[in-house]
Amino acid sequence: MKRRVITLGVAFLLVVLGVQAQTSQEELNYHRNSLAEVLVYHPEDEFGINIYNAFNELPIPDKYDDHTISNVRVIYNNKVTGVKRNRSGFHKAVYGHLLTKAEIRANALKMERLLNEAQMGKQMVAKWFGLNGNTASDAVFNTALVQERGQYNASDVDVAVALQTVRGLATLSDAGEELLGQTFVLVNDITYVTAEQEAQAAKIAMGVIGGLFDALTGGNSGRQLAQTAGRIADSFTGFKVMTHSYLFQLVWNDEVAATFYQFHYTGVPDSAKIQAFLNDRSTYRLKYVAHEYEFDKKSVLKGRYTRAELVRTICARSMDKNIVALAKQYEDFKVKTPVYSVLKNSYGKAYGYAAKIGKKEGIKEGSKFQVVQRIQDPNTGKTTYKYIATVKAKKGYIWDNRYNAVKEQGVGASLPYTTFTKVSGGDIQPGMLLIEGKYRKVKK
Repeated sequence: MKRRVITLGVAFLLVVLGVQAQTSQEELNYHRNSLAEVLVYHPEDEFGINIYNAFNELPIPDKYDDHTISNVRVIYNNKVTGVKRNRSGFHKAVYGHLLTKAEIRANALKMERLLNEAQMGKQMVAKWFGLNGNTASDAVFNTALVQERGQYNASDVDVAVALQTVRGLATLSDAGEELLGQTFVLVNDITYVTAEQEAQAAKIAMGVIGGLFDALTGGNSGRQLAQTAGRIADSFTGFKVMTHSYLFQLVWNDEVAATFYQFHYTGVPDSAKIQAFLNDRSTYRLKYVAHEYEFDKKSVLKGRYTRAELVRTICARSMDKNIVALAKQYEDFKVKTPVYSVLKNSYGKAYGYAAKIGKKEGIKEGSKFQVVQRIQDPNTGKTTYKYIATVKAKKGYIWDNRYNAVKEQGVGASLPYTTFTKVSGGDIQPGMLLIEGKYRKVKK
């Protein structure tokens, strides 16, 4: 599915905010994090347009709910020279220069400011609550998307009703913590390394070494060695990307929720509340929370690719690696994956557990996951997670679900899922959730 790409701007129009609730393709009862992705586009780069097009054609990873904001998809980086930046540009990663911690931090804070100037946090809230209408006079909110993604009853998230009851308030609070507070923006700053760049670096390096060798020996074998190395480097073909991913989270706490429900939310036409929401430029914000960098010097693709396919595949895998690393680094971003089925032998005894995750999510032999059960309190509507068991990925049964893995005939690409075996714990049932590592909300 292609996604529309428009430059970052501050226009905030009701027509942009008219959102239809999305139909989930998952039938299992669990809460996924919501994600929007943004690209830092470098039009000054030869292959910048190829990365731009590749990003536009890649879907949101299927373990997240798509919360794309169509008019905040691309940040145009002004032309820069080397690794320096002008007043508008970012510190840029180029071959031979790794960004420093200070440069990464500066980039992150600048991105945070740009996203908030574009009111992306407000647009994400508007999408959650289905703001729709042609003018402030006829625009209204609804909770259809919150109900769908959170598996709540309509009456539980009917704001007018919920605000009158203890259970209703608890359910709205739960929805905020489980859904709105788990809404993220991932800004991907992708630059690249070509074979020519590596070849040139190799020539320079070998030339220096060769010259030093000749100076010490009085011969010219060093220069000949450098020329040979240069020819080898020239014959190498490849395209590798350097991906800096910056993670931002929607700020949704009791104070923000109170402002929204009291002063902005309305299920019936109320121009004063809608206009107050549109005019509010400080309540709904994104905060920078984490950064990850990925550059695989040894990455080799085996399939036959067109130039567009090559760039798309490399970019997809690089961003996927960063998402996996960010999920391990930042707990709120952890992926929850349901147990797809219990695998049983001919005697009816369980020997494994299937889940629709694999190498794309960073699964390796021995990767361990908690199995938890999602429980919703019937009296309060609050969600809790109970620990059930620990499982690990089974050797030889890890699904290669990376982008274009089937085309490359990768090991495990023909599998329909990854098989896990139990390490310890109790009875595991389909629909229970797998979470890698520790998760603070899980109770023993």
